Amino acid sequence: MKYRTHNNLTLSEIGLGCYGLSGAYGSKDSDSYIRTIHRAYDLGVNFFDTAEGYGEAERVLGETVKAYRGKIHIAIKVGVKDGFKPNLSQEYIQTACENSLKALQTDYIDLYQIHFDDPATPVEETGTTLELLVSQGKIRYYGLGHLPLPRIEAYIEISDPFSMLTELSAVARTALDELLPACYSQDVGVIAFSVTGRGLLTGNINAETEFEANDIRNLDPLFQRESFRSGLRVEKQMSDIGKKYGKTSAQVAIAWVLAQPGVICALTGPSTIPHLEENLGGSGWNLTADYHQDFEFFLSEEKVRNQAAQRAAVGQILSFKITGEPQKAFKDLIYAIETAVTLNMVTEDKIMPVFMDLFGLKNNLGQQAVSELEKIRKISIEIIPV
Repeated sequence: MKYRTHNNLTLSEIGLGCYGLSGAYGSKDSDSYIRTIHRAYDLGVNFFDTAEGYGEAERVLGETVKAYRGKIHIAIKVGVKDGFKPNLSQEYIQTACENSLKALQTDYIDLYQIHFDDPATPVEETGTTLELLVSQGKIRYYGLGHLPLPRIEAYIEISDPFSMLTELSAVARTALDELLPACYSQDVGVIAFSVTGRGLLTGNINAETEFEANDIRNLDPLFQRESFRSGLRVEKQMSDIGKKYGKTSAQVAIAWVLAQPGVICALTGPSTIPHLEENLGGSGWNLTADYHQDFEFFLSEEKVRNQAAQRAAVGQILSFKITGEPQKAFKDLIYAIETAVTLNMVTEDKIMPVFMDLFGLKNNLGQQAVSELEKIRKISIEIIPV
């Protein structure tokens, strides 16, 4: 395992994320996760990431690593525990930190990260609270996550964040344009997650793959329509490259992320030891310049082709009245809204209230939901230019 040092904290190039323990990718086996955590430590992984909103993940991680707690770094995300609305007020953060310390059975957290933006709480209040927790010794560093660039810049201006947590993979490259350069210029480390595209770049997913009913990938735009087809093309290219190096497509995907400027750690979420061991093979090597250049050229062409198809799909979804099939309409509207944000067709703050109304229908998608979905479509097409 290779390591990278940022602001006096040395992290393994590959970290282990515990999102899967929340059940986000279907049924979970806690015992398998526990064995995987131990094996990760044995193989040199020293960075473990979880969140207060991941169900039992904090408790499981804390109990598992007790014997070597002082030799690893634990990262926690704060702001969303129950429901969908973030809370980054001073009172909430202080209480949440105490709860996380208790669940983890530790007296300090190495990296305490904002999970999602809370527009209702001033940046100054949240930043001051995080600085206070550092001064109290309850956290060593704090980081940012899932924030629009203006909020990131606001936090950097009034505080001293250690890192920025962002999605980054060869099929989710939005962060490359502005976010990574901004962090790099301000000496804010980048911790990348979903580095294999939530499994899309592993070679284990194809057009016939069916996910469990409660797997978030059933709704994830990355696994829908042209975005999914584009992802499969990227995976095929990575698989071909990997054969030249004796690497799997997953290992190529991880190495690509680690090659991006400013990245200090790539988070992966394996739930089994073989999956873990394959992922760790993404550390410690690089594509040669010619392969890297060819792959970047392929990605730039794929981006143009995919974005044109995505824009057409957004327009198609929003232009036709919803009259039936509420499950399909719900999934299509999720795709249209999230894709429109990714393509900068609309700003996240402008469309977020509509998205929250839409997501609130998730568990009530009977025929009676058709009229509500149609209302959301009409509002969306007024906001999103198609």
